[in-house]
Amino acid sequence: MDWVDPCVSIANCLGPPVCKYLKYHRKVNDYVTNYGKIRDELNCKMEDIELQLKAELLPSSGKIPKQGVENWLKDAKEMIAEAQDVENKVRNGRYLYRAWNGKLVDEKTREMKEFLDKAPNASEGLALDGRSSGLPLPISELVGEKAVRDEIWTCLMQEEVSKIGVWGMGGVGKTTIMKHIHNDLLKEQRFERVIWITISKEFNVMKVQDDIASSLKLKEGLAIEGDKLRRAAILLEMLNKVGKHVLILDNVWDEVSLEEVGIPEPSGSNGCKLVLTTRLEHVCKYLGCTVIKVNALSEQQALTLFLSKVGPNIVQNQTLMPILRLVVKECAALPLTIVVVAGTLKGEEDPLIWKNALRELKERIEKLEGVEAKVIERLKFSFDHLKDMKVKYCFLHCALYPEDYEIKKDELIECWIEEGFIDDMGTRQEMKDKGHVILKKLEDNCLLENGSSGFVKMHDAVRDMALSITRMNPRYMIQAGLQLEELPEKKQWSSDTEKVSLMCNLISEISIDVLPTKCQLLTTLLLQNNPIKKISISFFTNMPCLSVLNLSSTKIESLPNSISELKNLTTLLLWGCYELRDLPCLSMLQQLKKLDLRWTKIEEVPEGMDMLIKLRYIDLGVRTLKEIPAGLLPKLVHLQHLSFDVNNGKTCVKAEEMEPLKKLECFTGRFEDINEFNKFISSMQQSKKNLSKYCLQVGSYLFSQFYNRFYKVLTIGGVHNWEGELIMHPIEIQELNITHCDYLRSLVNDNSSFKNAIDLRVCRILGCEGIECVVSLSSFASSSAHPFRSLEVLDLQNLPKLSALIVKDAGIGSGTTSPLFPSATFSHLKEIKIYKCSSMKTLLPHWLLPNLQNLEEISVDHCDELVELLGAATSEVEEEGGDALIQFHLTKLRELRLEGLPNLKSICSKSGVMVCDSIQLIKVVECYKLKRIPPFVPLVGNGQPFAYAPPSLTISSSTEWWESLEWDDHPNFKNVLRFNPFGSFESRPFMDHPAALHRGFRAAINKDFIAQELDNDKEDDQDEEGVTIGR
Repeated sequence: MDWVDPCVSIANCLGPPVCKYLKYHRKVNDYVTNYGKIRDELNCKMEDIELQLKAELLPSSGKIPKQGVENWLKDAKEMIAEAQDVENKVRNGRYLYRAWNGKLVDEKTREMKEFLDKAPNASEGLALDGRSSGLPLPISELVGEKAVRDEIWTCLMQEEVSKIGVWGMGGVGKTTIMKHIHNDLLKEQRFERVIWITISKEFNVMKVQDDIASSLKLKEGLAIEGDKLRRAAILLEMLNKVGKHVLILDNVWDEVSLEEVGIPEPSGSNGCKLVLTTRLEHVCKYLGCTVIKVNALSEQQALTLFLSKVGPNIVQNQTLMPILRLVVKECAALPLTIVVVAGTLKGEEDPLIWKNALRELKERIEKLEGVEAKVIERLKFSFDHLKDMKVKYCFLHCALYPEDYEIKKDELIECWIEEGFIDDMGTRQEMKDKGHVILKKLEDNCLLENGSSGFVKMHDAVRDMALSITRMNPRYMIQAGLQLEELPEKKQWSSDTEKVSLMCNLISEISIDVLPTKCQLLTTLLLQNNPIKKISISFFTNMPCLSVLNLSSTKIESLPNSISELKNLTTLLLWGCYELRDLPCLSMLQQLKKLDLRWTKIEEVPEGMDMLIKLRYIDLGVRTLKEIPAGLLPKLVHLQHLSFDVNNGKTCVKAEEMEPLKKLECFTGRFEDINEFNKFISSMQQSKKNLSKYCLQVGSYLFSQFYNRFYKVLTIGGVHNWEGELIMHPIEIQELNITHCDYLRSLVNDNSSFKNAIDLRVCRILGCEGIECVVSLSSFASSSAHPFRSLEVLDLQNLPKLSALIVKDAGIGSGTTSPLFPSATFSHLKEIKIYKCSSMKTLLPHWLLPNLQNLEEISVDHCDELVELLGAATSEVEEEGGDALIQFHLTKLRELRLEGLPNLKSICSKSGVMVCDSIQLIKVVECYKLKRIPPFVPLVGNGQPFAYAPPSLTISSSTEWWESLEWDDHPNFKNVLRFNPFGSFESRPFMDHPAALHRGFRAAINKDFIAQELDNDKEDDQDEEGVTIGR
């Protein structure tokens, strides 16, 4: 029995690992399923972050993405791409490797979970201000307020003055003056921060606290704290840490306690300043401010401002000048009323119109008392002179938004369409165009102001005028953005109210106790952006005329059945209701034209939707939707806008289902394969119908939705046996994404229709293992087109066989310029991004550079075989002479980023010099063989190589790399260059580096690695459940 003990010992050692091995073998499919769920969750998180980042990075914002956010998104895309590859390999793996695959997938799932936990917190903001002290505000020209502006500025520069109160009547120009001062303070950079906060008439301490914290990009510090006192303490600490700052509180209506809000008392010792604008002098005195009054304009200043707004033809018309001066006098020298009245009369040369305007202005105010009432009546003059009643309704609709709210133009026009303010036309696009005409009219009349790019807002005095109208006829109830926690009381719901706006409040429940009993005339109910979780079952019972219902961005899980009684409902908006899973039957909503369900959690198309034959707009961008019922779409023949989630593989559309949709203009959706896609495009072409906006995805490969910059986007992924041919006339494509199409050898060749894609702006090719080049020049012999002549962005990732961007007849990247190569190709290219293209040795040949004179950014990352960035063929060097310098002209290049290029030896050939005065950054990471910075010569002048550097150039890398550079007997060149070191990679822990996770994962694919891991599992297996070997 001597053999028993050793056997037992062996069993004890092998038992747990073998059990775990068997577990991985048996449950590999479960691991893969769970793996897919985590991958989808990561995909969703990445899309949400990309969407918010896009919103934060508006062109006018001046913001830049946080570095951590950019890194996370980049790593997330890599992880998702590799995850899909691994999943495919595991599914197609051999039976004997099931256990190894199971362990691999389990470990990758854990890794992905950890990575997901480290996702950027969207509530903290994903972008930073481009400037450290703040961002400039949009401003209009100052007329006549210079003296007051100088007085305020002088006070700000005096150490003994810490608080300034600027007061004056509404429309006198207080905000305009302070916007100029705000921007001037940014230029001066005397303060660490300049903070602008707009205060609403209904003062709310918590909102002001949130707004200040948001301006400091520190809102997350307040987000979890509900106690006002604790919030004040946190905010106080935040502001104290900022250091010297100027806090501008615009439009203060009541006495404010700085202590209650958490604003440190400004003083000479802390160097902080407080400036507030208000209509009330006593508000300034309460806070102990130095009081500065903004008076009305002088007669000459008022005339100057009026003439600047009324149009050049009026300025030159001396006949109108006497009556024009009288009209200006009736504007009471207030800048706001002057520009509004001038906008109303702009271009009018008929003296009778001017006389009538003068008479009307006098009659309006002669019986009124109170300055504010007279201001409102003067502003109402412009409203009354809007000739089209529907344009008036469009203006009044803007008052439904909270005070000082920036309204997105496209969203506003959609609202006007929903309300019926824009007449039905041939297409939805024509209606949108009409909406932009109305917007311009309202802006020209100064009834709306331009906000950030793509946004408008109402001046608070103009909104007061609009509210004064909506209190009478038409009757609106507007309590938007007032921090309400429940619906207004029953007595506030008048029986003749037509529109109700309760958006942007804190209402969490609509209970039966506060339900209005009669809303017979109510047509519009806006409840979006409230944390509503529950709606009383009978809430909609007494709203027979309701046509527009907006419950977007609420927390509802289901809708009450009483919604089915809204037989006149034309618009139902539920987007962003992330908890919504159930909808009642919609078959009774026969008038419904628009239904928006994107970003909900419904799993089935609402019952009765096939009965809604008047639908023109459907958004079913829902990740959880399980299918599109067969026969549904052909019944909805009036559809103009149709959207599905392109990353939901269960909602692929069929061409035959789409064929009856002759009126379709905007479409987002997925086709299962090229055949279905081509059938759809063919039917569109036969009906001579073009989509004005589309985002189409073709193929079985599920991957993240790219950030789309344009309106016409095509994405092709995982399509087998496809070599680039399409029926679709590619002249329309603006953005093209191709991924995991392994049969593709080049994008533009003899067989490809993309050689005619002359309007293409963005091209991305990812994970296509067979692609060898982007363009084959032989294709130009049979084409008169200039492919890629409009291309702005070229993004190439994970293309192992890509050896060159362009293959010439004589070989890859060799020879002189080909006569076949069109001069317009790549002529608008601004960005080139190359990642993991391991066969490429030279990025851009010298002969291609004349076509790249608009190139601004080059980024090359982890291309293992790249030796030279800008190459010159031997024949070119010989042609120039042995000692001659070859000039590499890239006159608009701003950034050059090189990372993870182990064989890169030169940026350009040793006999080359760079001509790019615009370059601002050269960033080098892990390019250990790169020992030389190329010399520069100026675009204009006789600067010598090694003695000149572009004025704005900074070189960023590790100190170790910088010290290792060779200066070719020109040591002074090092002194000419500006170097900015960052922490060297060598000194960082391996797994801290983003790429390390992926390198580690690739190593895990190796079978020997898995086998070794199985042998070393003893510690890990101690906690594992399973059947021991003895059983």
